Amino acid sequence: MSDTIPDAPRIEAIELHRIEVPLVRPFETSFGRETVREVLMVRVRTDAGDGWGECVAGRDPFYSSEYVDGAASVIERHLGPALLGRLRVDGRAVSRDPMPRGASVPLAAAVAPALAFVAGHRMAKGALEAAVLDAELRAQGRSMGEAFGAERDWVDCGVSVGIAPTLEELLDEVTGYLEEGYRRIKLKIRPGWDLVPVGAVRELMGPAGMLQVDANTAYTADDIPLLARLDDLDLLLIEQPFAEEDLATHARLAAECDTPVCLDESILGVSTAIDAIERGATSIINIKPGRMGGYLEALRVHDVCCELDVPAWCGGMLETGVGRAANVALAALPGFVLPGDTSASSRYYAEDLTEPFVLGTGEHHGQLRVPDGPGTGVTVRDELLRAWAPAQPVTLAR
Repeated sequence: MSDTIPDAPRIEAIELHRIEVPLVRPFETSFGRETVREVLMVRVRTDAGDGWGECVAGRDPFYSSEYVDGAASVIERHLGPALLGRLRVDGRAVSRDPMPRGASVPLAAAVAPALAFVAGHRMAKGALEAAVLDAELRAQGRSMGEAFGAERDWVDCGVSVGIAPTLEELLDEVTGYLEEGYRRIKLKIRPGWDLVPVGAVRELMGPAGMLQVDANTAYTADDIPLLARLDDLDLLLIEQPFAEEDLATHARLAAECDTPVCLDESILGVSTAIDAIERGATSIINIKPGRMGGYLEALRVHDVCCELDVPAWCGGMLETGVGRAANVALAALPGFVLPGDTSASSRYYAEDLTEPFVLGTGEHHGQLRVPDGPGTGVTVRDELLRAWAPAQPVTLAR
């Protein structure tokens, strides 16, 4: 592919690394419970250096139709060969520069057009684009924050709290996060685990605490009266209560309650974001680059939110340091006005795949520093890559 782009690195090989990273505590949502995160890491080798991307698909197709085995297969059989030059890229698509700010990244900009012949599989495509973007920016000596147009050196951090075995354990967990300095708490909810636990956490945090909930599509239209009762708890937002394709019911809820409705799973890119906003189905957007096919589309969605005066925040998918670094850089843009799920490494992992992200102290209490090194600004720890690998990596080469 890069043969058609002057002055861009040439992709020589793509490596697919499967790893199993133990979580420090089980993480439970409405769609399942995890104790280990199975991750597909993508390394792109170019003639100017390497780059890493992280696929955010889960082990099983429960949260999303995409899952690790499927992502690995579609990259190995279709997407990888396309990037290795077995598919020529239309020159008009290659010349398009989707970066709203900063230096041009022609190789990364060509990834989405080159992979458009494959329907869907945004998480797999996003991992490849992230790896190419990392390699290209490292070759330029530029950080992701600089290329994205980051306006802050530190970003506020929220934390996502899973469904606990008991109310007492939930309150203990939330108390610990508040003591660590997290500036916003997000509670996972599902039918039967909603009003009581959320009310208990609101009482614990007090009226000024930043609290929101995430339903992960667990409710139906019949639950609108119940969800409207959350108005009494003064939440920042309720995130994705209904199925991702059901904008109409989200719009009904937004019309019947005072708590802002935020969409996550429904937002696959600029077109779905604009559609949801115009229908009144959402007044806040959770931007997840992996769900949108990559960081370049996430930047476009950010710009649309700015133009339409819609608040945004950066969602998380239990990323290792590779994905977390890119998310923190993204969250430093001006349109991200609410704390995201860019938690410290220790929230999920005793050891991170890269150098750990640690919450700041003093004036930066409850914040993470935006990496300023080339590319993501972090380094993959080869010893952990090997230790956590259940099998040898797969290599695709020219």
